[in-house]
Amino acid sequence: MKEIVAVDIGGTHARFAIAEIKDGHVVSLGEATTLKCAEHASLALAWEAFGRSLGRPIPREAGIAVACPINGEILKMTNNPWIIQPAQLGSRLKLDDFALVNDFGAIGHAVAQVGPEYMNHLCGPDVDLPTKGTITILGPGTGLGVATLLRGEKGYHVIETEGGHTDFSPLDAVEDHILRALRDRFRRVSVERIVSGPGLTNLYEVIAELQDRPITIKDNRTLWTTAMEGTDTLAAAALERFFLSLGAVAGDLALAHGAHGVVVAGGLGQRLAHILPHSGFSERFIAKGRFETMMSEMPVKIITHPQPGLYGAAAAYASKAARAESAIG
Repeated sequence: MKEIVAVDIGGTHARFAIAEIKDGHVVSLGEATTLKCAEHASLALAWEAFGRSLGRPIPREAGIAVACPINGEILKMTNNPWIIQPAQLGSRLKLDDFALVNDFGAIGHAVAQVGPEYMNHLCGPDVDLPTKGTITILGPGTGLGVATLLRGEKGYHVIETEGGHTDFSPLDAVEDHILRALRDRFRRVSVERIVSGPGLTNLYEVIAELQDRPITIKDNRTLWTTAMEGTDTLAAAALERFFLSLGAVAGDLALAHGAHGVVVAGGLGQRLAHILPHSGFSERFIAKGRFETMMSEMPVKIITHPQPGLYGAAAAYASKAARAESAIG
């Protein structure tokens, strides 16, 4: 058993926890410490603050998830003042070894390792996710994260993708109008323009225009709350359309990935877990013409772990360490 630090760095918050790993898997994840990035000038200073709260020496190995692509010598995140230089992380944080992954790559590792108790049934057969083959993972949030998880006899591999930036494809007359309206705004309309947190505002504004109704809700956070409460018919209509599009996109991605299962993740996925099973998601997910029977036989889950980013960061390091030990052995 080995202790490591799990870190999940977003635009607003950085979360830290002590995890225990063994044989390539996470055995336990301690209570999370959440710090506001704006209150700390750098990751190293936030790391020190976590160390002070821990009250004992910090482990010298870590799994770190960062909300930006892991490319280049300098990583910059939206709405976060920190600059992260991967080549200097070891010396700055006094680490002997670490794994650095994209935040949605971490979600992929979490899906690979959490128990079935953290997988709520959404649609399809109510069975566990397959232990072999490809699993599509998508997570609506500030954007639309997409990853694939490939499971095999010798373990698993997470592939980070930019699937949220594929083209939006309308499936009825309302969506034809949505595409035309959003094309005027953005020129190219990706699925992320609709299946994301800000996407609900795009849907709401276009549906209001289509119905010749005034736009009365200006704030995205208020719109989500109102839509989920069902107290405004336009907001509720936008949310219904969101669910339809999410189902269609999830099905398209599953077909493209050759998936044997699908997991909905992300902050919105958890927030909508109690509504999604009763929405139009399933109908659109299955509606794939000649492949409807195959789609109806595919299990679709919602991951409900309270800290999937932290868990996944720890799992990413555990997997890396196990591969290194196997190579030495």
